[in-house]
Amino acid sequence: MRNLFFLFAFLCTTVTFSQELNCTVSVIAQQTGNENNVVFRTLEKQLTEFINNTKWTGEKFGAQERINCSMVINVKDYNNDSFSASLQVSSSRPVFNSTYSSPVYNYNDRDFNFQYLEFQNLVFNESQFESNLISVLSFHVYMILGMDADTFELNGGDNYFKQAQTIANYSQQLSGQGWKLEDGLQSRFALIDNLLSPSYKAMRSTMYKYHIEGLDIMNEGAKDGKTQIISALDELQKVHSIRPNSFLMRVFFDAKADEIMDILSGGPSVNITKAMDILNRIAPMHSQKWRNIKY
Repeated sequence: MRNLFFLFAFLCTTVTFSQELNCTVSVIAQQTGNENNVVFRTLEKQLTEFINNTKWTGEKFGAQERINCSMVINVKDYNNDSFSASLQVSSSRPVFNSTYSSPVYNYNDRDFNFQYLEFQNLVFNESQFESNLISVLSFHVYMILGMDADTFELNGGDNYFKQAQTIANYSQQLSGQGWKLEDGLQSRFALIDNLLSPSYKAMRSTMYKYHIEGLDIMNEGAKDGKTQIISALDELQKVHSIRPNSFLMRVFFDAKADEIMDILSGGPSVNITKAMDILNRIAPMHSQKWRNIKY
């Protein structure tokens, strides 16, 4: 489906196959009180090259198909080669026949502690633990790939999510936070475990419907697209009925709340009373945004 989506660009341009991501990496170290230390710039440069130059899949991605994403590492403290940080990851995908990019993945990884020596070799191994730095970044790379693929094909992200789960499994040998069941309901473990659980299958079908049947047709039929987006949101009630206030619901709306508010406020008029009821029921944490919807 992704290849069909970009077929016109493929036929009209000379394509050279490249890596999968177009990722901007930023290392912010203000909290350390030593933000000008050259190690932070070296880390930023090495991670940018590592993420953008690694071949993460066996698929062929044309230059115009690379997924736009960002990773912001906020270093809180460091001592020699030990770093304590948080990681904000986000990605987006283009909407068909428009210049708009829709946010897809938005995740704040609060437990990102790692070791790094300047100019150390950074290599990803799909079946073996290398370091927590490599594991955390690679995990989120596969989350980006999986979430993106789910927006183009129903359950299209399966293989990527399974690789993310593999990374989580072999990283459990580490004492670092985020990889184990006991690390809480908002950990990396919980994220991938929930995504691959049958209990949350409606979440993934919503990702497909929302984008392919909703956003991607809005340029040709805004009213139909808007109606389909409301229908896709209705699917999320299935998840809410099984797991009220679930972590996955929060991850979805962290990426989509602003966009949903804008879509329901603009364009042709449709009956959104049902949508408002759904949103207030399944995403009360964004109630202020829902109150700002003008219709």
